[in-house]
Amino acid sequence: MKGYLVLENGRVFTGKLLNDCMMAGGEVVFTTAMISYQDIITDPSYYGQIVIMTYPLVGNVGLVQKSYASKGAMLRGLVLREATDFPSHYEMETDLISFLNKSEIAVLTEVDTRALTRVIRNEGSMGGIITDSIENLSWLEDKARNARKELEGDLVQYVTRKNIMKFGAGDLRVVMVDLGTKRGYIDLLTKRGCEVVAVPARTTAREILELNPQGILISDGPGDPEAIAYVTETCRSLLGKKPIFGIGLGHQVLAMALGAKIKRLPYGHRGSNHPVKDLKNGRVYITTQNHGFHIDEASLSGLNVRVTLRSLNDGSVEGIAHLSLPVYSVQFDPEGFPGYSETGFFLDDFVGMLKP
Repeated sequence: MKGYLVLENGRVFTGKLLNDCMMAGGEVVFTTAMISYQDIITDPSYYGQIVIMTYPLVGNVGLVQKSYASKGAMLRGLVLREATDFPSHYEMETDLISFLNKSEIAVLTEVDTRALTRVIRNEGSMGGIITDSIENLSWLEDKARNARKELEGDLVQYVTRKNIMKFGAGDLRVVMVDLGTKRGYIDLLTKRGCEVVAVPARTTAREILELNPQGILISDGPGDPEAIAYVTETCRSLLGKKPIFGIGLGHQVLAMALGAKIKRLPYGHRGSNHPVKDLKNGRVYITTQNHGFHIDEASLSGLNVRVTLRSLNDGSVEGIAHLSLPVYSVQFDPEGFPGYSETGFFLDDFVGMLKP
């Protein structure tokens, strides 16, 4: 069936709808990742977005549930150049299109994703609508604008857990403030000898401290950090009480708790090939990233905070550390592949900080 992606700027890209979901709206973004489409589709950080895969052929190995970043699909739509017709892998449980159809996620293929990505790169992320008809184009453009505006509020409320849950039985207790965490972080911490207590985003500082943790992790998640001021206030109340490590959205919220400001990136950092430089030793790490906001470096002046990591693509801040408190954070995903092989030590450092 013929399908279309209508952008809020009036541009229309034609393709083929591969499933039964006839309409979907969200913020249109692109990722340069060549692999890990299973992780992208199920990552809560992509909540509400229509994701363009710049790699031309997607779905080669199908999907297996143990590779999901969360319990299911989180994005609104997927735009591809081509979806494979014959996926194959010895662990495959379902193919890409069947999974997206069951999850009611629109998928549009046979799109000129190179041209579409250039539009987003040059004009910035914008709202879009996947549809099977463009008869009322002006209405669709308005709907695309509204789809983006709907994502300007608190998105964490839709992806955080509802109840406190404990994982593992290690000697070190880590409270994870769940802003939309990937399940991989829980697994990696338990493998490092930690008991992980995952708590909802609205858990207060007092409630967190009553759990008597050795350390606190503020997880990644979707959306604008300024829309979750309640988490910023919680972090501010925890400063100096326990070691704190922030990742992704947690990095931005922690920076705001320290007094920094946050700015929107033109089109975000999304992909598994983003080079980041460690300013302490000069090493460069290839990282996995998914964020549309970053720390305004000018706002760090006078905050007793140093920049520890920097993007080599645009020079933006990728990591900070407090000069006197056990508080630090990274913008990228130290759990994600291929980045984990190079940056998993950030989790080792955090766990090492908790040991007596």
